[in-house]
Amino acid sequence: MNPKYIIVQAGGKGTRLKHLTANRPKALVPVDNLPVLFHLFQKYPKSKYIIIGDYKFDVLKRYLAAFAKVDYQLVCATGYSGTCAGLCQSIKMLPNGEPFLLIWSDLILPDDFELPEGMENLIGVAKDFPCRWKYENGTFAEERSDTFGVAGLFYFRDKLVLEGVPTEGELVRWLSDAGIVFQSFPLYRVKEYGLLSEYEKMETSRCRPFNKTYIEDGHFVKEAIDAQGLALAKREEAWYKRVQDQHFANIPDILSYAPLKMELIKGKAVYEYDSLAYGEKVKVLSQIIDCLKSVQALEQVDSDRISYNEAYIVKTFQRLEKIRDLVPFAKDKYVMVNWRRCRNVFFCREELERLITAYFPRQFKLIHGDCTFSNIMLREDGTPVLIDPRGYFGSTELYGDPAYDWGKLYYSIVGNYDQFNRKRFRLEIGESAVTLKIDSNGWEALEPEFFRLLGGEVTPKQIHIIHAIIWLSLTTYAWEDYDSVCGAFYNGLYYLEEVLNEEIL
Repeated sequence: MNPKYIIVQAGGKGTRLKHLTANRPKALVPVDNLPVLFHLFQKYPKSKYIIIGDYKFDVLKRYLAAFAKVDYQLVCATGYSGTCAGLCQSIKMLPNGEPFLLIWSDLILPDDFELPEGMENLIGVAKDFPCRWKYENGTFAEERSDTFGVAGLFYFRDKLVLEGVPTEGELVRWLSDAGIVFQSFPLYRVKEYGLLSEYEKMETSRCRPFNKTYIEDGHFVKEAIDAQGLALAKREEAWYKRVQDQHFANIPDILSYAPLKMELIKGKAVYEYDSLAYGEKVKVLSQIIDCLKSVQALEQVDSDRISYNEAYIVKTFQRLEKIRDLVPFAKDKYVMVNWRRCRNVFFCREELERLITAYFPRQFKLIHGDCTFSNIMLREDGTPVLIDPRGYFGSTELYGDPAYDWGKLYYSIVGNYDQFNRKRFRLEIGESAVTLKIDSNGWEALEPEFFRLLGGEVTPKQIHIIHAIIWLSLTTYAWEDYDSVCGAFYNGLYYLEEVLNEEIL
């Protein structure tokens, strides 16, 4: 049974999640590549939602406006407290005689979850995690239980059932006194992420929201789960086939496509090798650069100015425009980032275009397109293996600006993208400034070696420009995490200011 109407209680400061809710409400904390609230949207995409918010309400409002694809209305419960807050306003929005689901925003339902058919008022009883209240034998009790816990999922036959609900306070306590008769049903494999300790037990997903990955029969499988994933999978397939045709060896053995099934590499991604000595890192970096140069040497075509502009400027600003109303200070001419006064990219687009256009290449080459440390693995013998190729540049398939590959590699060496991608960063958004600290991959000291090994193929300034653009372009690509959207924007401004200062010097 799919509920036509759903009320989501997304209020509360989420203090038990500590730093995760410093900049956003708990409903937007990401779990498995989606904000927790969006798991409900994904399960019931055709339902009509009434979402109650209070803490960081403006963030919730702007985020949903940018990324939600369901029919929803927001209710602001600021000034009220407890799980009753906003409920009176919400039920007034429901038609008479319509049943509805009421659920706390920090619950994630399993894929096979189904509401029971043909019942009146329902209450979900948690079987997998403890709750402060329990419901057993038709009676509420303020008693901790992990077998009859009141998890925060209710189904009501009509809004009249909640007639007289107070404007604030604890809903379960009110229900315990209201005499409403519930039929209980068990909740198995429902996840609740109200505590930082529970959240930190999760393994950070290594794939984007449009893919899923798993191990099958000792092989690695990557499967697209939406239209975007399918489009990228076709490009990835085309890239692998092209380099296979050229007998390029530094890729996994491919068993099949659609879904992509490949060798499970015995080794780790480069960023996971955090105990290598400096000399060992130089050797690894040299092998990686030689590997990427070998790819670029396979084929080349005439460069395309339209694709070049699309990849660096058009796509970047399309993504930035989508989050301009979302990110704090994104409409200001200057933003203070890590104690650096940074010019806002929205106010210096022409300057950025001039800078990047100066490096338009005579030829495009076959490129990987996303050669971060996350997408380069090392076999046990140290041989680099390229995975997750991008397969396009602007509107050009397979070929692109060779400097883009070097910019992506620099993104890991100096920018520590891989740690950022794993959410290993802290972002503090103050009243007039932001601070962003990203954990280190431990390779920053190799920046001089990086340019030495490239042998003059690019200049530091060229890579610095591309690096800033890559961060700015990450904003919407990392849409599932509000802090990542903001952090990518601020980091892009930080590195862009560095380039603009080089111009002055």
